[in-house]
Amino acid sequence: MRSENTGHAPAARPVEVHRPTPLTPDALAAPLTPVQPAAVPTVASVVLPDGRVVTGYAVHPAQPEPVAAKPAISRAAVNIALGGIGFGAVCGGLFLLTAFIAALTAFITQLVILAAVIFGGWIAVQVFGRSGHRGGTTVNIRKAVIKRNHFHG
Repeated sequence: MRSENTGHAPAARPVEVHRPTPLTPDALAAPLTPVQPAAVPTVASVVLPDGRVVTGYAVHPAQPEPVAAKPAISRAAVNIALGGIGFGAVCGGLFLLTAFIAALTAFITQLVILAAVIFGGWIAVQVFGRSGHRGGTTVNIRKAVIKRNHFHG
């Protein structure tokens, strides 16, 4: 939001000024001494197949530091460790399998109970729903048609 839209003046913020620190003449007066490399690298020249000669310094790949020898691990120790990992995986899998079977059993039990409730309700409607209408008489009161007595209106 801009300050002209707010109806009041913006809050004043303190301003920090950073000034560079000048170097002292003592730091500038220290002489720089050139250092020569310990050995001058060799210059290699290579003649290309088309006759051109390329000259440059030979670049030697960096040699990795030798890796300390690892102690040998016996096959029995490896087999015992793998067996323990396998046993743990089997136990975990069996635990998950039993949990899945228990959940599936509970689900099937709930479905059976639901079916029994629905089927029982249907049976109750069939038994108690038509207790007074056990004949074939059709009555349409709105049109005043009663078939049994042959009244037509």
